[in-house]
Amino acid sequence: MIAEASITGLFRMLLMIVGAVVLLRFIGRLMQARRNADAERQMIEREKELARLKRESQANRGKIRISKPDPSESSTAYTDWEEV
Repeated sequence: MIAEASITGLFRMLLMIVGAVVLLRFIGRLMQARRNADAERQMIEREKELARLKRESQANRGKIRISKPDPSESSTAYTDWEEV
């Protein structure tokens, strides 16, 4: 197969390369915007949770709460003994 070089073929190839670069940049910006939107949504959720915890702590300020210890968090796993 014999290939001929021509000005129109060169311009067409350059146009395809520029088009591919533009398309890749556009896709990259879309992906970055999506990632930023997800991060912003997570940040807003964390801020709402912190505000809720702050309201609860302000409502329970000065109150005493007695709860049973969680059996899964046993504090008897390690005891430091000291010889007397």
